[in-house]
Amino acid sequence: MSSNETFVLSNGMSVPVVIETRRGARNVTLRPKTVPRFEIHISKPWATSITFVMKFIESKRKWIEKIFDAAPAHEHIKSGDVIEFLGRPVEIVHNPQIRGNKYLNSDKTMLCIGGGADMFERRVRDFIRDEFLVTAKEIIRTTPREFWPTRLGLRDTTSRWGSCSSNGNISLSWRLAFAPYDVMRYVIMHELAHRKHMDHSAEFWATVGQLYGFGVERAKRWLTKNGATLHKYF
Repeated sequence: MSSNETFVLSNGMSVPVVIETRRGARNVTLRPKTVPRFEIHISKPWATSITFVMKFIESKRKWIEKIFDAAPAHEHIKSGDVIEFLGRPVEIVHNPQIRGNKYLNSDKTMLCIGGGADMFERRVRDFIRDEFLVTAKEIIRTTPREFWPTRLGLRDTTSRWGSCSSNGNISLSWRLAFAPYDVMRYVIMHELAHRKHMDHSAEFWATVGQLYGFGVERAKRWLTKNGATLHKYF
């Protein structure tokens, strides 16, 4: 694995090129990534040179730049900003005189973050991540116990919103915290359904529908259309 190469876009931005050499690969495959950062991922056969790879990327310049141009802009959070997570708008304020982080009102629409300014965004991220874990557990407990995971973990994945292993461990992307509550709940029910069906058969989707209720297709469409926006922070 190597990420020492860079590709310079027409706007002057240098994008890291991550190259993976795979035994048995026959062709060069290219995958631009926009979250959590811009990268170009390449998989190549052993015999293919780096020079050839970079020329191949150049031949795909227009396509690559079209993907990067369409990516949502990354936004930094500052004190006084209002962002939406766990289904409600929350004003984030910074108070360096306190050490902890806490909601300032009962309806949880104002969050105070303590500590130094250099750690502000990280503390906001960690707070939202922890709150999402609490909410996810609450949603899981609304389902029959036989669907509950053996273990629940959080990840920051870019290619999938959740996963369920054969031993019953479920992982969720904590960035679902930025999705509408019903969409977040849909992904959780989707993974819980895999506790009974480790496939996407008709029986599986019937189980998702039973756990979620009316509106599954609407939640799926929202995630397909807007999923990339869940990575605009941090």
